[in-house]
Amino acid sequence: MTMHKHLLRAAASLCLLAAAAAHGADRIALDGGGWLSLDKHALQLTDATGKELARLPMRAKQLDARTTNGSGIAVVLDAETQHALPIRVDVRRGELARLAPLPQQPFGLEGLCLFRDQQGLDFLFVAARDGQAEQWLMHGATPQLVRKLSMPLDAGQCKVDDARHTLYANEKGVGTWAYEANSEAMPARTLLKAGARLPAGPAASPAVVVEPRAQTMPVARLGDVADDPAIWVHPQDATRSRVLGTNKKQGLMVYDLQGTQQQFLDVGRLNNVDLRQGVNMDGKVLDLAVASQRDDNSVVLFGFDADGKVVELTRFATGFPEVYGICLFQPRSGGLEVIVNDKGGAFRQFRITRSGEAWRATLARQFKVDSQPEGCVADDRNERLFIGEEKRGVWTLAARADQPSTRKMVLAVGRDLHADVEGMAIYEGVKGAYLIVSSQGDSSYVVLDAQAPYRVRGRFKVGFNLAEGIDGTSDTDGLDVTSKNLGGPYAHGMLVIQDGYKRLPDGPQNFKYVSWEDVARALKL
Repeated sequence: MTMHKHLLRAAASLCLLAAAAAHGADRIALDGGGWLSLDKHALQLTDATGKELARLPMRAKQLDARTTNGSGIAVVLDAETQHALPIRVDVRRGELARLAPLPQQPFGLEGLCLFRDQQGLDFLFVAARDGQAEQWLMHGATPQLVRKLSMPLDAGQCKVDDARHTLYANEKGVGTWAYEANSEAMPARTLLKAGARLPAGPAASPAVVVEPRAQTMPVARLGDVADDPAIWVHPQDATRSRVLGTNKKQGLMVYDLQGTQQQFLDVGRLNNVDLRQGVNMDGKVLDLAVASQRDDNSVVLFGFDADGKVVELTRFATGFPEVYGICLFQPRSGGLEVIVNDKGGAFRQFRITRSGEAWRATLARQFKVDSQPEGCVADDRNERLFIGEEKRGVWTLAARADQPSTRKMVLAVGRDLHADVEGMAIYEGVKGAYLIVSSQGDSSYVVLDAQAPYRVRGRFKVGFNLAEGIDGTSDTDGLDVTSKNLGGPYAHGMLVIQDGYKRLPDGPQNFKYVSWEDVARALKL
């Protein structure tokens, strides 16, 4: 089925549902057999032959349900109070039971519909006549508010296509709007115009879902603030390792492995951060980090003490009018080099040196891509550099400054990778090295071999961890990974991912911690 036909069919089914609701009756076939029917007096559960199994007296409208093998959840709209009524459905037991209601909204509901996501979690959308709308997570003893959103005025009815995670709602005199139903997604909508021919687009390989193990404290500012992380491993006790995270409005945050903020460095608007440990500088072995600073378009150099406390050491001018992404390269011959880019596509590679307490950055190479880049990562062992051109894909080239900057496309935007191409990191494991790339356009992460022919090993998304009350990740800018044993769930390494939309509850952005073992198991690495 083409996307065009799918959207028209969805719009048609939405109109049919609205018509059914207007006549005061709904009837839904349940997955695994059985039927739910709603009339003016009751909600009725019947088996496949039409035999009544259960009945709940009520005056309600707008029935929706999600079931597996005949059991699951239904929801109706109380005709008198205009409140949503969740109901547990079980065909095998012949039961209908009222569930914990949503807390009373400050508005009367006009429309509601259910959504089951890829993780198997059920969500309820509720909408008011004035366009106010909310999305609720319907798992556990009490429904949880996930996010607020806007829907058309006087929408009346909504419908969700679970397979395409798309929410549809009518606007009188305008048409049908399509919204992304995943709660982590960027709030956006598309008007479905009759007769419009929409491109089907390439079918992406399926993305598995993994759960985060922990999350950091939210950043101190609202809006698009958190951006890029880097992982520092404690040399004596890996459980005391640190995670650095950039704050695009203020500076650098430093977290422990439980996500508690340990430091804040008020050093201005930092965009990307990277670090290397055990770097020999003028006869002294140091752990060093760099970050791109957008106030003065500089590179900020940081150092670590033995316990992971971070201090600013110096700054270098980049010569760029608008510095953006950054990464480090540690050549086999020794020393340290920093690669920095601007929004125009230009890259500059500097060699960092130290003499006594004096630091110096010397320009070693320049090259350019055709459009805006940001993320980059160096494979030190193989002296390869990977760079992301946001709308085109991932390139590779020699990392050494004395080598040609001829680049080769590793993974183009298309089937598995969706623009923007954002954060990148390399997992250096026993079985091989993997490149992880943030596919921001669909809030997924692509894992591919870090060596030619750069085979794609799979895609994953980060979903909800309900037991810990942690939401998933979406619209990710930066990420980092380590293969070091950090203890506990991170014995095989840890992935840190910036979350563009913080849920449970809504709030400032933060970073999520993911066990590499969970990723490896899900992708069969």
